[in-house]
Amino acid sequence: MTRGDWTLAALVAGVRAGDTRALARAITLVEDGDALAYELVRELFPATGNARSVGFTGPPGVGKSSLISALVTHVRGEERTVGVISVDPSSPLTHGALLGDRIRLVDHFLDPGVFIRSMGTRGHAGGLAEATLQALLLLDASGKELVFVETVGTGQNEVGIASIADLVVLVLQPGSGDSVQALKAGIMEIPDVIVVNKRDHPHAEALVVDVRQVLSLAPGPKSPIVLTNALAGEGVVELWTTIEERLAALEQGGGLADRRRRNVGAEVFAVASARARSRLEEAVREDPELGRLLEAVEERRLDPLTAVRDILKQVFHLGDENRSDTL
Repeated sequence: MTRGDWTLAALVAGVRAGDTRALARAITLVEDGDALAYELVRELFPATGNARSVGFTGPPGVGKSSLISALVTHVRGEERTVGVISVDPSSPLTHGALLGDRIRLVDHFLDPGVFIRSMGTRGHAGGLAEATLQALLLLDASGKELVFVETVGTGQNEVGIASIADLVVLVLQPGSGDSVQALKAGIMEIPDVIVVNKRDHPHAEALVVDVRQVLSLAPGPKSPIVLTNALAGEGVVELWTTIEERLAALEQGGGLADRRRRNVGAEVFAVASARARSRLEEAVREDPELGRLLEAVEERRLDPLTAVRDILKQVFHLGDENRSDTL
C-alpha cells in the first residue's frame, strides 16, 4: 500500500529513524483518517512506551506556548529530543489549525532535535483526541524522549486530550476571568502540576491563594503550584524539576504504568464510542425506517428506550427485548 511517494515499509523505517519528512507524512495520514495510518500505527505500536509525555491545558492567552518554548530550550540544553503537539481550534473557513498563538515555538523549528506539529479539530473533537493519541505514539516511535501536548481551553474535550499524556499541567494567569472560571469548572482534580504564569503580575500571589483554597476542598495529595514568567525564563527550571519529580514518583510507585494503561484503555472506548455514534447517525440518515422511529419519539408515539432497542438491533444486531441492560 502506498501514499504518494511513500510505501508502508518506507514510512515505518523513516519514522523509526526519526526522519522528519516521514514523521510529518505519517501524522498527516493519521489526521486524515487514512487507511494506511492504521497499518502504520499497528506496525509501530509495539515499539512505543519510551517517551515521557506532558499535557498542558489552560485558558487561551495564559502563556502555554511561551512556557513550552522555554521548557524546550531547557531540555534541549540537556540534549534531550522533543516533540510538540499543539492542538488548536479550527478555522471555520479553512478547517486548519490556528497558529497565531504558537509563534513563540518558531525559535525551535530549525532544531533537528525538535519536531513541532499543530493539529486542528476540523470540527471533530472526538476524532482529534484519536489523532492526537496516534501522533503521540508516532513521536514516541520516532525516538523522541519527551513529548509536550498543548491544548487551548479548559473544557472537557481539551482537558481530555491533555490527559492522554503521562502528566497534566494546568496553566493559569493572574487577573484573568478565564482562570477564575477554570477554578470553578471542577478541573482542579485533573492536573498533576499547576502553573501560575506571569508571576510579576500584582495579583499573582492572590491567585495562588485562591488555587490553594480550591485544592484544600478536595481529598488526597495536593498538586504542587509553581510560579513562572515564561517570557523572562523565570521559574522554568523549577517547573521542569517539579515535572520530573512527579513523573519519577509516578514511575516508582507503579502509577505511571497504571495511568498509561488507563489512558489507552479509555481512548479505545472513546474512539469506539465516537465511531459507533457516527455509524448510528449515518444509518438513521440513510434508512427511512430508522428515521421514522426518531420521528415517532419526537411526536411521543414511541418511548425512547424502545426506539434505542430497535435501532441497535437493526444497526448492530444487538439487544434482547427482554433485557433492559443491553441498551
